[in-house]
Amino acid sequence: MAHRQTSQDNITRIGTRGSELALAQARELKQRLNNAHEGLEIEIVVISTSGDRIQDRPLSEIGGKGLFTQEIEEQLLDGRIDMAVHSAKDMPTILPDGLELSCFLPRENVADAFICPNHASIEDLPHGAVIGSASLRRQALIRRMRPDIKVINYRGNVQTRLRKLAAGEVDATILAQAGLNRLGLATEITSVLPVDQFPPAPGQGAICVETRTNDSKIGDLLSPINDNDTYAALLCERAFLAGLDGSCRTPIAGNAVISGDSLKFYGMILRPDGTETHDIHIDGPVVEADGIGHAAAQKLRSEAGEEFFESWN
Repeated sequence: MAHRQTSQDNITRIGTRGSELALAQARELKQRLNNAHEGLEIEIVVISTSGDRIQDRPLSEIGGKGLFTQEIEEQLLDGRIDMAVHSAKDMPTILPDGLELSCFLPRENVADAFICPNHASIEDLPHGAVIGSASLRRQALIRRMRPDIKVINYRGNVQTRLRKLAAGEVDATILAQAGLNRLGLATEITSVLPVDQFPPAPGQGAICVETRTNDSKIGDLLSPINDNDTYAALLCERAFLAGLDGSCRTPIAGNAVISGDSLKFYGMILRPDGTETHDIHIDGPVVEADGIGHAAAQKLRSEAGEEFFESWN
């Protein structure tokens, strides 16, 4: 049953980036909040971020994931917005003091999608083909599969990347299936990459909501729409990232799957050139999600040795 919003309440403002995908995610959050709270007035506030404005360099060279969140978080901290909606995979593991991730919407498909006008799969690409990707994880996984393929940095929103592909700037690209689904662009997918062979980024496919710590009013609004399974999965995946110092400078994959009270996690770390990988399967109770992710990170760190991680610097 929907909760009725009282007349003295103010407009609830959701902060978001301005890309079509970010706006689709903000609209999904708004719809879920409206379904849960009758009469709630919501405004979507578009905020330009450094990550969106700087397109000519890899994220790893200009500051990492925080470039997609900094300006939004500033407005959240000073009260100009009440909550911020993000792609969970874009969130740094350490948030600014006074902010927290308090809600996760039901997760979309976690897989990556191969998009190519002339070839059915990465394996089918000709020798020396060019794939565009801005993700170090995807770049390393491609090089692991096909060392002969040239991988180039490929920034921009989903539509921009698809236009570059259509213009022949690259032979193929890889995008998250979740984003394509949310944009109604699933027909662009040539093939879906198997998760066991091409594991996703931690947080891929999930929408998260960032709020001020201890803001009980906003917490009460979000509580009915939080998806507990996604919340637990992301707790595990983000603990794994944190244990490996995950950033846009590190090729890391991780995926937690919840079944009832049980959690199964698969994680992988790679050298940027794809020549060496270490992976782990680990499971346990959902209530220990954070500990499972941390344990997986420590196991891989011990197995790979510190020399392995020097290739990330």
